[in-house]
Amino acid sequence: MLKVNTPRFELIVKFLRNKKMARRCELTGKGVLSGNLVSHSNRKTRTRFLPNVKKITFKSDLTGKTYVLSVCMSTLRTIEHNGGFDSFLLTTANTKLTTLAQKIKKEVKEAKSA
Repeated sequence: MLKVNTPRFELIVKFLRNKKMARRCELTGKGVLSGNLVSHSNRKTRTRFLPNVKKITFKSDLTGKTYVLSVCMSTLRTIEHNGGFDSFLLTTANTKLTTLAQKIKKEVKEAKSA
């Protein structure tokens, strides 16, 4: 049993506070999926399918700001396909974006209209 005012307890609390967030894309919200690995003999083993998430720095041409976001590589391909960070945000529906991406999109729209 851990006592509350011990150095070990404080170390555990410090670790939990600094723990990384879940593997989730900050633009589209794509996250971890779970499923089965099925062998030739049809045995099923539970597994987690993790998205390929990396920290990427984006520079907005309209606002002039830089944004450091954890983005899935499939989302990065979509951004390149749409012609850049700003055009990706402006052409993507709000229902497909996270709340953080919607806030950035609002800043980009305001900068575009100004």
